[in-house]
Amino acid sequence: MEVKTNVMRILESHKIPYKSYSYVKTDAVNGEEVAAALNQNPLQVFKTLVTVGRSGQHYVFMVPVCKELDLKHAATAVGEKATDMLKMKDLLSLTGYVHGGCSPIGMKKLFKTVIDTSATNFNTIIFSAGRVGYQVEINTEHLKQIIPISFYDICVQ
Repeated sequence: MEVKTNVMRILESHKIPYKSYSYVKTDAVNGEEVAAALNQNPLQVFKTLVTVGRSGQHYVFMVPVCKELDLKHAATAVGEKATDMLKMKDLLSLTGYVHGGCSPIGMKKLFKTVIDTSATNFNTIIFSAGRVGYQVEINTEHLKQIIPISFYDICVQ
C-alpha cells in the first residue's frame, strides 16, 4: 500500500502535480544521505528549517541539504534584525511536524517561507512530504499556489 501524507493530500486537493519518493527502507538519516538514497542531486533536495526572529515571529527557510542557512542573510530576507533556529523541542507544537519530517506545506500556521535562490536553477525541487521517510517533488510555481514563498540568497557562502 502506498503511503499518502497530509502534504500529498493537500497537493492533490489543489490539483498540483507531484512526484513522491520514499527512503523508509534505507539507513538515510541526514539530508545528504536522503539525496543519495533517492539518487537525486543534493542541490535539488531541500531541507525545511524553522526560525524565530527577534520580533518573536516565526519563519520557514528552505536550503539545499548540502548547504547551511546563513542566519544573517535569513534575517535580512524577512526584515528582522536577527533570527535564530527554533529549538527542536518547540517544533512539533508550532508546526505539527517532527524533526526530519518538517515540510513547508501543511504546518499548523502559515509562515512566511523563503527559499534559497539556487532553487531557481531547477524545474522542480524535492523536500519533505511531512513524514520522516517521504519526500515530494514539485515546481516552485506550483508551491506558490499553496504557501507564500519568496527567494533570497540565504545559504552560507
